[in-house]
Parts: sequence; C-alpha cells; structure tokens
Amino acid sequence: MNALELMQKFYGFLRPILDIALLTFLLYKAYEIILKTNALQIIKAAVVVGIAYGVVGLLNLGTMQWILNAFAPGLIIAFAIVFQPELRLLLLKIGQKEWFAFGTRSKHTYVDSVLIAAESLSKLKRGMLVVFIKHTKHDNIADTGTRLNADLSSGLLVTIFGHDTPLHDGACIVQGGKLVAAGCFLPLSEQYDIKKTFGTRHRAALGMSEICDGVVLVVSEETGAISLAYDSKLYYDLSQDQLKKILESRLEITAQDQIIEDTIDEH
Repeated sequence: MNALELMQKFYGFLRPILDIALLTFLLYKAYEIILKTNALQIIKAAVVVGIAYGVVGLLNLGTMQWILNAFAPGLIIAFAIVFQPELRLLLLKIGQKEWFAFGTRSKHTYVDSVLIAAESLSKLKRGMLVVFIKHTKHDNIADTGTRLNADLSSGLLVTIFGHDTPLHDGACIVQGGKLVAAGCFLPLSEQYDIKKTFGTRHRAALGMSEICDGVVLVVSEETGAISLAYDSKLYYDLSQDQLKKILESRLEITAQDQIIEDTIDEH
C-alpha cells in the first residue's frame, strides 16, 4: 500500500468524524444566535406555516392548496415585514459573531471605574447611562454626542452624570478603556412589552442592546437600581457582584487579567 492509498484510507476514516464535528459546531452556533436574539419567534411562525402546508397536502385539499400557492409570494413579503426587527437583529448578530473565538483575550480593567461611579451615583439617586462597545463600531451613535476620547475614570463619570451638565442627559460610549463620547442619544427599544415603570434611560439601554454586541449599564434616577442590558434583554437591579461578573464575562475580562491600572481611582 503506497502513501496515497494510505492517506485516502485515513481520510475515509476521518471524513465522517469531520462531518459530524462540523455539523455539531454549526448547530451550536445557530442555537447560540437564536438564544441571544428573538429568532425563536421567526422559527415558530415558519413551523406554523409549514404545518399548515403539510396538513393541506396530506388531506389533499385542492382549493386550500391553490389559495396557499397563490398567496405564497405575499406571505413571504408579509413575513419579512412583520419580523423585520427580528430578522435585522439576527443578521446583525451573525455579522458580529466571532465564529472561532472560544477564549478571552481582553486585558482591560476599565469596568471597575464605571462600577465605582455607578455605585456613587446610585446612592445619590442620579441617573447614568454607559454603553460598553465590544467589537462593532457605532460612530453614528457617538457622533450624536460630544467626542472626548478621554482616559476613563470614575471621577470623570461622576462629574458628567452627578451634576446638571450639558452631557448628563445622554449616554457615555466606552470602548477599549477609553471614554469615546458623552451626551449621546441612543435609539429607543422597539419592544412592546416593556414595563410601564421603565423610563427613557431604560428604554434607550434596551434599544441600544438590540443593535450592538456590547453591554449597556443604566442607573435609575428614581430608585437608584443598577441594571444591565444586552442581547435585547434588560436585567434590572443587579448587585455589584452580579454586575462585575456579567461585565467580565460579556466583555471577555478574566480574573487573571485584572491588574489595577491608572484608570481605576479611589472608591
């Protein structure tokens, strides 16, 4: 047996394993995307339509088959219109997805500055809105406010949100340990089942989480509750430990990577 035949035999043995491994990988990533978006609604709608077609075909209902076939193009267009927000978010998540990223690489510790400021403002019952950008740039959002490109510190955030400055009503954009911009306007959420008690800041935090791959931190001016919004969901009134754990996980910061830097100042 020559080398070529040996390689072919080895590949014949390896091929089904590669096939199953690739299918498993794709199914896992698809499940991950569906779990983090509202794509489940799209799947449910598609299943209902598929069942309807199956029942009509099984019972051989000629008139219904003709009607469904006649309206099929319109159904597709209506489907795209009704589920436009979900489809947009699904495509956005697919485009943002790092398919082969399994580890954590970032070594930033800038979240500590934001958490210190959030805790201080929470006690003062002052509102706060900070967007942590992960990978995708959102220059159109940053351009609605004032560009700063400043080193991040809790003192700077408290100054912005703790007083009635021109920037305190908007959101701060944080990326790579830098305060990119302040006083930015965020898109409001398109979801219809938001609690009536949530104000504009929470709706803006949820709206931003629907179009970005990062995390939005919001401090309630009424209750002082600190919440996080990501993957189109709002997690209300979290503890400092929960905030730190979620931010470290979502922004790929590990305990081994955390080294106190100049961006972290006194409590």
